[in-house]
Amino acid sequence: MALSTPVSSSYVPRAYSQLAAHDAALQTKSRVCLSSASSHLQRALTYKAGLPSHLEKRESCSFRVSASVTTDVLTAEVPVKSPIVKGDTWSIHKFGGTCVGTAQRIQNVANIVVEDSSERKLVVVSAMSKVTDMMYDLIEKAQSRDDSYELALDAVFEKHKLTAVNLLDGDELASFLSTLTRDVNNLKAMLRAIYIAGHGTESFSAFVAGHGELWSAQILSAVLRKGGVDCTWMDTREVLIVTPAGSNQVDPDFEESEHRLDNWFLKNPSKVVVATGFIASTPQNIPTTLKRDGSDFSAAIMGALFRARQVTIWTDVDGVYSADPRKVSEAVVLNTLSYQEAWEMSYFGANVLHPRTIIPVMQYDIPIVIRNIFNLSAPGTKICRAPIIEVEDKEKLIAYVKGFATIDNLALVNVEGTGMAGVPGTASAIFGAVKDVGANVIMISQASSEHSVCFAVPEKEVKAVAKALEARFRQALSAGRLSQVAIIPNCSILAAVGQKMASTPGVSATLFNALAQANINVRAIAQGCSEYNITVVVKREDCVRALRAVHSRFYLSKTAIAVGIIGPGLIGATLLNQLRDQAAVLKEKSKTDLRVMGIIGSKKMLLSDTGIDLSKWKELQNEKGEKADLEKFVHHVHENHFIPNTVLVDCTSSTEVADHYHDWLHTGIHVITPNKKANSGPLDKYLKLRALQRQSFTHYFYEATVGAGLPIMHTLRDLLQTGDKIIKIEGIFSGTLSYIFNSFVDTRSFSEVVNEAKAAGYTEPDPRDDLAGTDVARKVIILARECGLHLELSDIPVQSLVPDPLKETASVKDFMQQLPSFDSDIATKRKAAEEAGEVLRYVGVVDVKNQKGVVELQRYKKQHPFAQLSGSDNIIAFTTERYNKQPLIVRGPGAGAEVTAGGVFSDLLRLASNLGAPSC
Repeated sequence: MALSTPVSSSYVPRAYSQLAAHDAALQTKSRVCLSSASSHLQRALTYKAGLPSHLEKRESCSFRVSASVTTDVLTAEVPVKSPIVKGDTWSIHKFGGTCVGTAQRIQNVANIVVEDSSERKLVVVSAMSKVTDMMYDLIEKAQSRDDSYELALDAVFEKHKLTAVNLLDGDELASFLSTLTRDVNNLKAMLRAIYIAGHGTESFSAFVAGHGELWSAQILSAVLRKGGVDCTWMDTREVLIVTPAGSNQVDPDFEESEHRLDNWFLKNPSKVVVATGFIASTPQNIPTTLKRDGSDFSAAIMGALFRARQVTIWTDVDGVYSADPRKVSEAVVLNTLSYQEAWEMSYFGANVLHPRTIIPVMQYDIPIVIRNIFNLSAPGTKICRAPIIEVEDKEKLIAYVKGFATIDNLALVNVEGTGMAGVPGTASAIFGAVKDVGANVIMISQASSEHSVCFAVPEKEVKAVAKALEARFRQALSAGRLSQVAIIPNCSILAAVGQKMASTPGVSATLFNALAQANINVRAIAQGCSEYNITVVVKREDCVRALRAVHSRFYLSKTAIAVGIIGPGLIGATLLNQLRDQAAVLKEKSKTDLRVMGIIGSKKMLLSDTGIDLSKWKELQNEKGEKADLEKFVHHVHENHFIPNTVLVDCTSSTEVADHYHDWLHTGIHVITPNKKANSGPLDKYLKLRALQRQSFTHYFYEATVGAGLPIMHTLRDLLQTGDKIIKIEGIFSGTLSYIFNSFVDTRSFSEVVNEAKAAGYTEPDPRDDLAGTDVARKVIILARECGLHLELSDIPVQSLVPDPLKETASVKDFMQQLPSFDSDIATKRKAAEEAGEVLRYVGVVDVKNQKGVVELQRYKKQHPFAQLSGSDNIIAFTTERYNKQPLIVRGPGAGAEVTAGGVFSDLLRLASNLGAPSC
């Protein structure tokens, strides 16, 4: 059935023939054919398009549109000597759609081409930004009989017309606009035929979609000529010949392409050529494409055909990153990659190049350079055969691990059973069934016992795969030779890529240690003998955190920790100042990066995605602080940044905050605190908290709860872990009460000393909080529980120094005014002690042997270590089986913001050491 309206196009190459014949041979049903009416055209093709009126009304009929192109095919013999000078004089540039997305950007591209000092240049261009998608959308609209395809095509026309008007003038502008108008009219006729038939062939789709490249190539070549460059443009469908190679793949025919390139240059000799990317022809001269990312592929093929010095891929990023910068904000641009490394990273989802782009240039050792057109100062990433070792110290693992990539939305399929072991053909049967449903296997892992085979497929394909496997192995499943075909959904793959990485000692250990420390569970592992990648499967929700964890370990400081400070009061503010002063030193000397990502008080909080500037955190909190929300704060510090390890530092005395510790540890957040409420609270909560700590990789440190900056808890743990048995722990645990009784001498009254201590800032705002002894009791219960005693706070007898009549006094002022009237009672006790050559000391005692504790005022000989204290010092004596006759004494300042914050800081460094930071 012939179509009668002639349509011409000036951009179908001379060498094409039989476009419709190719498709017509595949179609046996009723169809509409687009056939050629001429065989002698320069750069024109005549299509016959249109339908008799009676057919135009039958738009519901099923039609197939085919097209044929009949043109002269050059038959001249190819000269023995190639007319092209090949080799290092040629430089290949490829500019993607973003690079030529506007008139200004096309002018920038022209400037780059002009500034390239290479003797000969070939420039491959994509369609303008979004145009290829617009062209495919036209086809989809026409096939769906959506009339808006005409308006959409008009939008494409206007986009290119406006661009040309902004860049060109005179004859160049008139020539291009004439060509553009003719092409758009041709496309309208073709799309109308597709609209009527309700179907367009792949050949037509390729022909239509390729116009974006044709137009951008002509515009750029005209701009270069306007600037005085002797330049011509190439329709690569006349040169590049490819053959289909499976699903959505083509293979270049280099021999035929080289032959056609020679013939093209005989008629178009030039030192600057602008070539279309993405499009090519089949051996039958049928228009086709190189599929998605085809323009990069075009540039690589051209590089190989010209034996070019270098292929430069211009894009909108500075180069190839060590990880996806959208997921890891501190990803770095890699200076070099080997061909194999680039291939591995692109296979596993990195935005590098399509793997096939690398193949043509490898044969001739042609480097590919990835550059940013919007940042010409960035050197980019060079992909070549022999990468440069970027560090002199080869023990640094970063020399071998180049980058990390992820693939999301996968499912694991696990086929297992005792009947698989040693049975030839089982794996073949499994993957044969997978092949039959057209599923793509991303990764395979098999146990050496052959008891199970595990592999990853896209999640959208897993149901078909499971169904096929169950059908294929129905008998084996029924007989019990196979136990199950299990599906594990919601998975992601994380791949570490690097030259000789797998054979370098320490790389795998570092990788898996980083995942373990970040509390990431690995579901499957694959490592080939090619030594270029180690691949792990993790839960999808853990993927970004896993990526950040491994990237942090290899690329940032040895240990990076996100810190959230809860309670920026006296202790919290002092800790922030200490972190400010030591951060740079820690980063340089011990490779520890303590990054404060959030600070929260009772009313306001300050959050940062990259780390708070601690030199002005108070000002920032006042200017940018938001309403305090503990849940939002925790989520931000733990999830919303690039650092995998998170610690929350609770500098409050709040029971409410302490009640969250269990949940935080359970979600992989480390906790450090001087807050005594959790460890001295209800016994069942304490035991649950410690059990969780022991079962996970999360850490809970609380050194400052007992001795502020003194290593009390650390000393006790060392004694217990080395097998010593604790008999008794006694000590002066309160810096306030230590100061009071060290000063309560001679004729001074008790109330006078208390008032002095309050004025000096040693006491709480209400001194009764110190004198009641509850704080000491909490320290005693913490030590008792650490020794294994299951005691409640109520089990500890406490001798309060607050006179009974004053316990209910309404105000602090009233208490202080009435306290002198009770001086005589405690003065009497002091006198009795002095007469016996003793002193009064307020102590806490853990009697491990008798499983009890007590807090009371006791008398000690003046020669006793407890009598030798001065100021607000604390002292703790450990009586153990090893230190029985002479107790182990720990003595020093036990109160004050500086020493307490120092104790918390010490715990932070201990955490960093546990997470892998080296000791100094």
